[in-house]
Amino acid sequence: MSYKFLLFDLDHTLLDFDAAEDVALTELLAEARVDDIEAYKDFYIPMNKALWDDLALKKISKKDLVNTRFSRLFAHFGQEVDGKAFAYRYQDFLSQQGQTLPGATDLLAELAEQNYQIFGATNGVAKIQKGRLANSDIAQHFEHIFISDEVGAQKPDTAFYQAVASGITAFDQKQALMVGDSLIADIQGGNNAGIDTVWYNPASKENSSSAIPTYTIKNYQELKALLK
Repeated sequence: MSYKFLLFDLDHTLLDFDAAEDVALTELLAEARVDDIEAYKDFYIPMNKALWDDLALKKISKKDLVNTRFSRLFAHFGQEVDGKAFAYRYQDFLSQQGQTLPGATDLLAELAEQNYQIFGATNGVAKIQKGRLANSDIAQHFEHIFISDEVGAQKPDTAFYQAVASGITAFDQKQALMVGDSLIADIQGGNNAGIDTVWYNPASKENSSSAIPTYTIKNYQELKALLK
């Protein structure tokens, strides 16, 4: 298959969200004078991931996720805080983090040299994603970044991919490839939109979902090989 339009998820696919999250949470919790920062992080990280999964499945709203995750965190440790205020402060810390996964910069540079049209396709808070990209070394390789906050829909909704199609000149879904780590958001989203997909699966996880990736890769070299 000949592809022209490459749609990349950002977190856990190109951007090192784990590293960014760890730094931002540490800074936030230190500012809040939390005694056992690691214990708070150990609870927050899986809780936050579950909330994002619920968002993709439309079990909660983005507003609820953003405004309550820190009140939920502190409530677990018997404290009451203003979740919305903590959310804004966390956004400040996280938006300053531009860590990328090893090899991501070289991958995009090489694909750009091969004249692929490269786009970001990400769920997330616009302020955070824009800030992280601005602090990274991969931003220059994207023609545009489609962010759920700005699009008005989120992966895996077809409305998200319709917005992508409308925002790319001469877009052809048969020449498009969605690359991402999330079966729920990226692969199911591509399935819903009729777009071929690449499941980036470096940990060799089992697919227990109904999403069907066109390809599965463990590293960037395998992506470059299938694009040849």
